[in-house]
Amino acid sequence: MKAILPQHLSLTQFPVQNDCLQIGGVALERLVERVGGTPFYAYDRKKITERVAQLRQYLPNDIYLHYAMKANPMPAVVQHLASLVDGIDVASIGEIRTALDTVMAPDRISFAGPGKKELELVSAIAAGIVINMESEQEMECIARIGKKLGLCPKVAVRVNPDFELKSSGMKMSGGAKQFGVDAERVPEMLTRIGELGLNFMGFHIFSGSQNLKASAIQEAHEKTLQLSMHLANDAPMPVRLLNIGGGFGVPYFPGDTRLDLEAIGKNLYNLLPEVKQKLPEAKIVIELGRYLVAEAGVYVCRVLERKISRGKVFLVTDGGLHHHLAASGNFGQVIRKNYPVLVGNKVEGKEREVVSVVGPLCTPLDLLADQMEMAKAEAGDLIAVLQSGAYGLTASPTSFLSHPVPIEVLV
Repeated sequence: MKAILPQHLSLTQFPVQNDCLQIGGVALERLVERVGGTPFYAYDRKKITERVAQLRQYLPNDIYLHYAMKANPMPAVVQHLASLVDGIDVASIGEIRTALDTVMAPDRISFAGPGKKELELVSAIAAGIVINMESEQEMECIARIGKKLGLCPKVAVRVNPDFELKSSGMKMSGGAKQFGVDAERVPEMLTRIGELGLNFMGFHIFSGSQNLKASAIQEAHEKTLQLSMHLANDAPMPVRLLNIGGGFGVPYFPGDTRLDLEAIGKNLYNLLPEVKQKLPEAKIVIELGRYLVAEAGVYVCRVLERKISRGKVFLVTDGGLHHHLAASGNFGQVIRKNYPVLVGNKVEGKEREVVSVVGPLCTPLDLLADQMEMAKAEAGDLIAVLQSGAYGLTASPTSFLSHPVPIEVLV
């Protein structure tokens, strides 16, 4: 029988049978055997497919979906998403190589990020990838490389607008930023792009990330599109690509509410007619990473020891912050909050208690759950950290204390 999850587990999207979490239709205990042990990350391909379909349902047909690979660069995940989305956004030479191994055409891959190395630029230009330029210096370097290679680089300008995405977990624009070119300097840069003969594609305007307020994203879309139409007046050729960023958030903590996709979609329907009239050749892109993969992932580790210290119960596991820095609270949290964590093979459990889940590292920061209520666990039971499909393994200090790196599987 499928268990009815109590309120404190309402964030999970995974089914439960016989009190055991099911990932990709496989019982967690069986999945451990299939993987060959713990710790590991598991990503549910059906959940990823469903999330893309949900976006297609609510967003206008004219919107192109891109996957921001930095959220989860596991090759199998990227391969799967490449068959579902309209483009891939990369941020390093390693991500470029992974993207080029997929079915995605190079001209639907874009490369962003400050401090791009010349080797990376050469690779992107040779492949025909669109480069989102972050500075005037980078622009001149791209032109020089293109001339040397006998190629005309495809470029877009990443703009740092004078507004930010309100209520976002990580603000990427407004004020002084290392990202993009300040909006007031863009017209002069556009003139120079024309002088250099670069293949100008358009603009990339990314304001922030992890936002659960539809009203804030709606406002950012309005301002972004207005800014783009204004900047297009100085463009050396028609705008063909307009990346308006992402910022769509997912719920992690008690009290978080799901993003209202329908409201965001309706707002875009209202905004697009003017954009189409003024920028008729522009493909409008929404770039999403976390929103596509976060809720499809689970981090799994095993309880090694049940330890009691001065009346408090600690579950010591074979996983920890070296594998999942975000769940430990050390990846940007100002005040630490617990991710949704449960005993994966005893989701409800007949007995429940308040425990702390800790890893094997020699630091008090190695904490996956702090005084959290869950089923009573013993050595050998499985701890599952939900909402772990984005910024998990590759955002963690895996070399710390030289423990083995966990496996990743797409189920």
